[in-house]
Amino acid sequence: MIAGNGPLPRETVREALRQGLPVTVAAIEEEAEAGLGDLVEGASRRVEVMWLGVGELGRLLKTFHEAGVTHALMVGQVRHVRVFAPRSRAHWVDLRRLPDLRALRLLAGLESRNTEAVLKALIRTLESEGFSVLDSTAFLRHWLADGGVMTKRSPDGEEEKDITFGLPIAREVARLDIGQTIVIRDQTVVAVEAMEGTDAAVRRAAEMARGASLTVVKVARPAQDFRFDVPVVGPRTLDLCAECRVSALAVEEGRTLIIDKPRFLERADAMRLSLVGV
Repeated sequence: MIAGNGPLPRETVREALRQGLPVTVAAIEEEAEAGLGDLVEGASRRVEVMWLGVGELGRLLKTFHEAGVTHALMVGQVRHVRVFAPRSRAHWVDLRRLPDLRALRLLAGLESRNTEAVLKALIRTLESEGFSVLDSTAFLRHWLADGGVMTKRSPDGEEEKDITFGLPIAREVARLDIGQTIVIRDQTVVAVEAMEGTDAAVRRAAEMARGASLTVVKVARPAQDFRFDVPVVGPRTLDLCAECRVSALAVEEGRTLIIDKPRFLERADAMRLSLVGV
């Protein structure tokens, strides 16, 4: 596993161990949580954690080969600015954050160096080395959204109308690769997520709604590559819903990860938030 930031890598390792699988973790420095190393203890030597810089592709491939890895997956985020980006204002350069020769070869073959292009090139490289690259949710199925109402409170009549109204619009916005979230009130689109991100779009909608409750619909893109990119909701989503008076949240069944799903649903119930898998 190539581990970025957030709780998903830790949960992935736990589930793999529960299934009796040995795991080699390539943890990205300054991204993956330090506690990943704690998983080694008590794991009967079935977990190996290696820390490496974001540009050390050659070392990553060598480590995977030496460990006898057959399947690989990428879990967690690596902030866009860190993708092969050296410190710009430092008086020194951390060589572990610069691309090594193997990474330079990867970059040389790209027409675009945006995050998606780099990650797809990384997948091609892993596959060319004989590793089968798995969906990033392969060990997180228990955290995927269910179909139907997942909370104690079902959407009321108006929220149900907003979800029905907003879903095809959200899917079209996602198809056009504009964003993946829209905010609705009274069957009217109040805000559409674009480059500013989900949080900013919802806050903008709340400002315009002036205290009125809102419905949020979040979907995946039709061509979403779940090997490195999956829609996620979690504790920060609940904080945002509380802050912006979001009363109903619709996500795609089987295509959205709910971080720490049992606790998420427990807190959503306490907030009287209605969560629906569509």
